[in-house]
Amino acid sequence: MKKRFKLKISLSLTIIIFANLTISQNNLIDEIDFDNEEYKVGLTAFKAHKVINGQSTKQSKKNELYLYVAHRFGNINEGISTLFGLDIANTKIEMLYGVSEKFQIGFSRESFKKVYTLNFKNKILNQSSNFPLNISFYNSFNYNSSDFLAPGYNLSFSQRSLFLSQILISNRVNEKLSFQLSPSFIKRNYNEERILFQDGEVVFQDGLPVYTTYEREYNYILGITSSYKINRRTAVNIEYFANLNRVSISNNTNALSIGIDLETGGHVFQLIFSNTQSIDDISVLTDAEGNWAQRKVYFGFNILRVF
Repeated sequence: MKKRFKLKISLSLTIIIFANLTISQNNLIDEIDFDNEEYKVGLTAFKAHKVINGQSTKQSKKNELYLYVAHRFGNINEGISTLFGLDIANTKIEMLYGVSEKFQIGFSRESFKKVYTLNFKNKILNQSSNFPLNISFYNSFNYNSSDFLAPGYNLSFSQRSLFLSQILISNRVNEKLSFQLSPSFIKRNYNEERILFQDGEVVFQDGLPVYTTYEREYNYILGITSSYKINRRTAVNIEYFANLNRVSISNNTNALSIGIDLETGGHVFQLIFSNTQSIDDISVLTDAEGNWAQRKVYFGFNILRVF
């Protein structure tokens, strides 16, 4: 009887504490005066550090630690044989720490290409009633440790390294609508040569197969992103990355993604449909494997948790 009584008290206290926390969170949000232009000061244009696959101008504040977990399944067009892609998975785990109010450092590892990433985000300007933009710099060093990169070749550390630099420029138009432009530069230190195919057949020259590369050493990408807030805890996002100098014979396409943000207290949960299964910084911008026109689309989700 005593055990049951103690259990009932514990359950009652838990329910009361949870209810108070929920009410407190809602009260804090309700205190924001969205009719006052000054509410925009210090508020980010997006709910999460990443809009969908690409970076946003939001970052960790001083001493804030975020855990970011991303999961991408296989092609949903494969049908019931792979349970619409759920049998196939790519996972990325990342930690993001705010060194100061304007400087964030992160480290991640992605399972698909076994890419390790060290990244930095630096906030330059905040949107306010006197200035219409949020501006940040994002840089990352990426190391591809996969055995499938140039099998049979002993690549050096330098050859496996890739570099990304971005300028993130966002504008919170109003309470509901935000936009972002992301001019990006990528440098690959190694571009694998492969047999050249034309109309599905191997191209020969002087009796030997012709080899070519489907990638470039220097890549220029422009990201265009928008977010529309349905209510204070839900938003719809769309994200597009145009590779401005892609090799014409490349089988990869520009990354187009659609997502939904669901904010629940200290979590942001994102549901995603995209034509890229890769999640590492470089592949998201340059190596989209899927194609919306061919219904080769991947479902996935992101979870962002603050500590």
